[in-house]
Amino acid sequence: METFRILITVKTYPTLSTKYEELVCTAGVREDGSWIRLYPIPFRKIPYHEHYRKYEWIELEVVKNTSDFRPESYRPYSVDAKIRVVGKIGTESSWQRRKQFVLKKVYSNLGQLIAEAKNKKVCTSLATFKPSEIIDFTWEPVKHKEWSPEKLKALKQLNLFTKQDDKFKVVKKLPYKFSYTFKDDAGQKSTLMIEDWETCQLYWNCLEKYDNERKACEKVREKYFDEFRSKMDLYLFLGTTKLNHFRAPNPFIIIGTFHPKKVVQPDLFGE
Repeated sequence: METFRILITVKTYPTLSTKYEELVCTAGVREDGSWIRLYPIPFRKIPYHEHYRKYEWIELEVVKNTSDFRPESYRPYSVDAKIRVVGKIGTESSWQRRKQFVLKKVYSNLGQLIAEAKNKKVCTSLATFKPSEIIDFTWEPVKHKEWSPEKLKALKQLNLFTKQDDKFKVVKKLPYKFSYTFKDDAGQKSTLMIEDWETCQLYWNCLEKYDNERKACEKVREKYFDEFRSKMDLYLFLGTTKLNHFRAPNPFIIIGTFHPKKVVQPDLFGE
């Protein structure tokens, strides 16, 4: 067991697990800039005072997740392990303090990153990536808009053996898949799905406001494509899934964004 101090940078949208109930994949960086993945954490069911937000420092007793071959994967030492929020980093000076930790190692060539992921001696599964060009942000409906009856049934059976909060409700399944299309520094074009909780929650917020699914998707695109491309210096947090790490030609998905405002350099030769 080790106590790690972690700057949280990623929380993915909750998924259902017949073994662990509803889970969030959490990732962040340590003080030396190295990545760490925390899984499983039933984020919505932990006590409110233990909730953590992005860019908060947490301390947690962890052990290597021996069921996951990816080197960055750890899990809480026990189901009762306490998550302690011990600080936070704000957005001052165009996110300068955040950059000191998040941008210590940045990839710009996707082929290089994929090669490192496939190399069993390295097996990189989390990274900060800088696209050379953002081409598009799209959405498409998922095949099944509701959780499968089999998963819900298994979840209910599991709940017979766990103490439940009467106010807890299973998270709604996101009915759309959002993706970025971009180029890397070699001109290679790729389309990757984004599973950031913030992206998904923005959809639900817009749907509640406009009561129209297409309008909600358009508003998500407006922020992640129009606004981020024109006003922000956009980086992507990429991660692999355990299932597809060695199976898929490109095993990465987008698990978060890092988007400080663009810094406009003064014109030293202007009037």
